[in-house]
Amino acid sequence: MKYWKKYTKEEQNKRIDDALSKNVNFLTDVSLGYPASKLDETVFSSNAPFLKDSPLLRSFVANPNHIGCHTTGISETAFSGTHEIEREVLQVLAVDIFKCKDGNFDGYIATGGTEANIQAMWIYRNLYKREFNAKQEEIVIICSEDSHYSMPKGANILNLDIVFVPVEFYTREIEEAQLNQVVNEQKEKGKKYFIVVSNMATTMFGSVDSPELYAKVLLAQKVDFKIHIDGAFGGFIYPFHKEKTAVNFTNEHINSITIDAHKMLQAPYGTGIFLCKKGLMKNTLTKEAQYVNGMDLTFVGSRGGANAIAIWMILFSYGFYGWFEKISILLMRTKWFCEQLDALNIKYYRHKRMNIVTIHAAYIPDEIALKYDLVPDTHDGNHKWLKVVIMNHVELDDLMALIDEIKISISNSHS
Repeated sequence: MKYWKKYTKEEQNKRIDDALSKNVNFLTDVSLGYPASKLDETVFSSNAPFLKDSPLLRSFVANPNHIGCHTTGISETAFSGTHEIEREVLQVLAVDIFKCKDGNFDGYIATGGTEANIQAMWIYRNLYKREFNAKQEEIVIICSEDSHYSMPKGANILNLDIVFVPVEFYTREIEEAQLNQVVNEQKEKGKKYFIVVSNMATTMFGSVDSPELYAKVLLAQKVDFKIHIDGAFGGFIYPFHKEKTAVNFTNEHINSITIDAHKMLQAPYGTGIFLCKKGLMKNTLTKEAQYVNGMDLTFVGSRGGANAIAIWMILFSYGFYGWFEKISILLMRTKWFCEQLDALNIKYYRHKRMNIVTIHAAYIPDEIALKYDLVPDTHDGNHKWLKVVIMNHVELDDLMALIDEIKISISNSHS
């Protein structure tokens, strides 16, 4: 690891205080032109004694604005200190985790995976229009039927067509013949430019698409394509398996990646991440944002800097080896749970690099699913799958309790 270190609490405190000292201080600095201030003193006192032990809360009260993209061009100088914290986070993620070359990435801390996915689609739509003179009706988003709802949401916002590739019911994999057929059909409809969203752990199954399969088919079909990886759930677990992977920026066809820090990283909600290869962010420059120093390249605009600091603190509290150990424990628990299901001959889906186990609903009575908050693939009463996610708070005792109730249910059904 080049940038991902482990820092003590004292080192973290010092680094964040240094960053905040480089930002505008609304209490002491003459800053008349900003439509902002620190949080309201009536509710959020900056003199509360507990703040000295919490750099995150101090940054929350200081209220830095991270509008714009701080990996390219210039940014608002009033918050330069915490912008640097955001760049350090993105550097760890892009270079150390997703194997991008130094200086060859851009990105920002988004509000979540939904925004980050839409940012990617927005970039590629504009790229096709500006560099290929593509017509709106010639562009299509393509992804698997298991993809997150942010894809159809983005298609709706961007006024783009979207097509879903069927997956095999049990393996949740895209089959080459089906993908070929879908691409052929889209070409016949006049589609020439494909925005591919390839999943690094789908929300329901934790299944992982093959970006190489997309590239193979689309190259053979002689159409233009850009591949975005939706790693909203899988981004902080999939890369940490003992087996190597090329689902990262070393793959010439992968241009951008979404990650959610408020899932596996356990950061506060509202902390997604968008990463892309250098040179792509310019496609979403909003020239009309001239009052913003450096103008704006992001979907959301103003963003709270405390979110970037929260991610930074978690990453540097663990370091690479600490995080690898944490993920390894979760994967061992997941493996153990699957072994219990195997012993009961219960059918389920699980990707070996993931901590999601999705069980055939026929094996789980509704009252057990409700008691343990198992999530169905649909809430219309016709669900076929129920999901268990082995997160940090899920202990073996919790999983064993579920297994015991399933055993009783099976025993009762046979009596």
